[in-house]
Amino acid sequence: MTWHEDRERILHSRINELGLRVEGSELEPLIKQLYRELDQSGVAFKPPIYLSDEWGCPEGVPMIAVPFYLTNPTLQRIEQEIADHLETAEESMMYLRHEAGHAFNYAYVLYESEEWHRIFGPYSRPYLESYKPNPFSRDYVRNVSGWYAQKHPDEDFAETFAVWLTPGSKWQEEYEGTGALRKLEYVDRLMREIGPLPPKVRPSLRDVPIEEMAYTVADYYKSRRQPRIEIPRWFDGDLRQLFEENGDPAAPLLRLHRTEIIAEITYWTGVQTAIVRSLVDHLLERVEALTLCVNVGEPRRYLISFTVMVTTLALNYLHHSSFIPERR
Repeated sequence: MTWHEDRERILHSRINELGLRVEGSELEPLIKQLYRELDQSGVAFKPPIYLSDEWGCPEGVPMIAVPFYLTNPTLQRIEQEIADHLETAEESMMYLRHEAGHAFNYAYVLYESEEWHRIFGPYSRPYLESYKPNPFSRDYVRNVSGWYAQKHPDEDFAETFAVWLTPGSKWQEEYEGTGALRKLEYVDRLMREIGPLPPKVRPSLRDVPIEEMAYTVADYYKSRRQPRIEIPRWFDGDLRQLFEENGDPAAPLLRLHRTEIIAEITYWTGVQTAIVRSLVDHLLERVEALTLCVNVGEPRRYLISFTVMVTTLALNYLHHSSFIPERR
C-alpha cells in the first residue's frame, strides 16, 4: 500500500474503529518513564492513562488523556502534515508530567486547602482560554510553551509539579530568589508528606475516551482548522517596506525558517501556536502574491525584521484581540 493509499484509508476511518492502543506504541515507554519518575520521587499514586482527542486531565478526575495520533506511525505523519507539528518524546514527557500534576491535585483534593489557595490562588477563579502572560515574571515556573502556569491556579500547580518532578531540573538553583521557589518548596514538602499515601479520589469517568470517538480522522482535523486571519489589505504597504522589489524571492527564505519563527514567537508572546501559525502563513501568502524579494547575502536582516513584525502583530492580538487595533 502506498503512503497516499494508507493516508486516505486512515483519514476516512472512524477513530474508534482503528484499534489504537497505548500498549506497543511509542507512548508506552514514555508512560513507563513517568511512572518511574513518580516512584523515584516518592509518589505512590500512578494516574491511569487513556486515549482521547488531546492532552488533558478531566476536572476533578485523576486520569491522564493522551492524543490518539501518538499511537500510530501513519497518524503521526498525518498530524505532522496537517497540524505542522508533532510532539517529540521530550515534549510528550513535559505534557505527561504536567497532566500528572493535575491528576495529583485532584486525587488528593489539594485545591480545597487554604494553603494551596494562599500559594496558587483560588481554584474558583474563572478559567480563561485567552490570557495575557508576562514572559519575564519570576513568580511562575516554565515547563510547556505558552507560559501556561499563568493561565489559572490549577495550571500553576500542574506546571510547578511538572518542574519539581523533572529529573535533573535543579529547580532550587534555577528559581532561587523568585516567587516560583515558594511554590516548588510547597510541592516538595507536600510530596514528602502525602506522596506515599493512597489517593482520596479514585479514577472514574473519562472525558472523550477513544471508544466514543465515532467520527473519522478527517472530521477530527476539520474541527481543528486554523483560525481565519483578518488583516487589512493596506498592510501590504508595510510588507513592501520590509522587503525589496528586486532580488531573490523572499517567500522561500521565510518558508525555510517558518517553523522556527512560529516556535520562537509562540514561546515569547504566549499567543496560541495555531494563531501564530495562521498569522505567519497569511503573511507568507501576501509576500508571495506581491512577489517580494530580498537582497542576496542579507537573509538574516529580513528574517529578523519579519520576526519582529509578526511578534508585534501577535502582541497586538494578545492585548487588544486584534492584530491591528483601531485608532481612537
